[in-house]
Amino acid sequence: MATKKKVAKKTAKKTVTKKAATKKAAISKKVVTKATTKKKTSRKTVSRLSENFLGFAPYEEKKGEEYMSAGQTGHFKEMLLAWKQSLMQEVDRTVDHMKEEVTHLADPNDRATQEEEFALELRTRDRERKLVKKISDSLQEIEDEEYGWCHSCGIEIGIRRLEARPTATLCIDCKTLDEIREKTRA
Repeated sequence: MATKKKVAKKTAKKTVTKKAATKKAAISKKVVTKATTKKKTSRKTVSRLSENFLGFAPYEEKKGEEYMSAGQTGHFKEMLLAWKQSLMQEVDRTVDHMKEEVTHLADPNDRATQEEEFALELRTRDRERKLVKKISDSLQEIEDEEYGWCHSCGIEIGIRRLEARPTATLCIDCKTLDEIREKTRA
């Protein structure tokens, strides 16, 4: 019974969002075309448009390809694993750095500066620890075949949004509404 509901849910999501996906793809295509056809566009700008923050080339959708096909999920899985590995290497680097830099400084100002640097690094690593958790959750969603679908409304998040933020769990409309609600509460 649960699998029938899951299949029905996915087919409903696909039919509802085909128009939205083509519209989003057309808009993103126009943005990239405008950015690359400007007279003053440098080669560096064009190369930045053709890669995301991890150095991965954007996924090239094939005509008629189903949303979150095996190729797409494989692409995002590789991206998430590389990102997670990069963050874990930073954690190791920080631990090594803190072990090496621990010295008993005589000057209180030097000690305070060192403590502040350590506190800043630890705060950054704490944020990255939370990000690693989100990456692990996204990898689990890929395994469960739930990756790429909005947790709030159930429509597809979109390939370009996932390229920009692979751990996104909300479509752009739901995220915008969520941010508006957050601003009104604050």
